[in-house]
Amino acid sequence: MPKKYSDEFKQDALRYVKEHPDLDKRVCAEYLGVPYDTLYGWYKKDRRESNDANESSYSGMSDLEKENMRLRRELRDTQDALDVLKKAISILGE
Repeated sequence: MPKKYSDEFKQDALRYVKEHPDLDKRVCAEYLGVPYDTLYGWYKKDRRESNDANESSYSGMSDLEKENMRLRRELRDTQDALDVLKKAISILGE
């Protein structure tokens, strides 16, 4: 049965990750005693929600600006996925 974490713990963990951008998320997860995939899921969900909130507040933006914002978000998500794949390859290559 998967372990349940309180919302307060999740917020504290996300705050820790944001306050320590120099640390790899794997190191943060290890320090917090949380599986990396779990922490990464919380992080990605938090970023997605904050981006959605930002987009809705920019209703006065032109279509070009909105498309630019969408493409930046897509690029960021792709880079995150690539980072995960690179780490998985390095782990499997050992």
